[in-house]
Amino acid sequence: MKLQRLSDSLMVYDYLLFGVSLLLFLLFIVLGIFFRNQIKMAIFLILLAFATIVLGPTYGYIKMHEFLFANEVQLIEQKKLHFVAAVVLKAKLRNLSKRHFQRCKITASVYKITQNRYKNMILKLKPFKKMSIFEESIDANETREFKLIIEPFRYSGDYNISLKADCR
Repeated sequence: MKLQRLSDSLMVYDYLLFGVSLLLFLLFIVLGIFFRNQIKMAIFLILLAFATIVLGPTYGYIKMHEFLFANEVQLIEQKKLHFVAAVVLKAKLRNLSKRHFQRCKITASVYKITQNRYKNMILKLKPFKKMSIFEESIDANETREFKLIIEPFRYSGDYNISLKADCR
């Protein structure tokens, strides 16, 4: 079931990327075998082959989707409600690509902040509250405003909110 969902979310460019990574892997393996008499070169080519098969699809997928589905999320206003345990965010999403977005998952992450900047980097990796919404059908260069409510929200200390969008 999960493989079916994964294959449904992939597009032609993803398959091309995976195919090219596989071909480069095979090429470096064959070259490593060809240079088996030069041990340093052969080991380098074999290591390069395995780096290509692991890092190529992963890094390529991330960078390709950043390029193809470029977007910008800007926080306009945030308001902590006192009568109910919630925070209301007003923001806007802008499609920076030349492609039509069928669906965007917009996620707000709330994380604590402290006086220690190193601890802040760690706290940013593990937000204590996340909330997501979906926006449908966003045309190229369109800007869309939205509201997102984070609830229940009972934290009374210092916090920051980051917004990101994953569009397809």
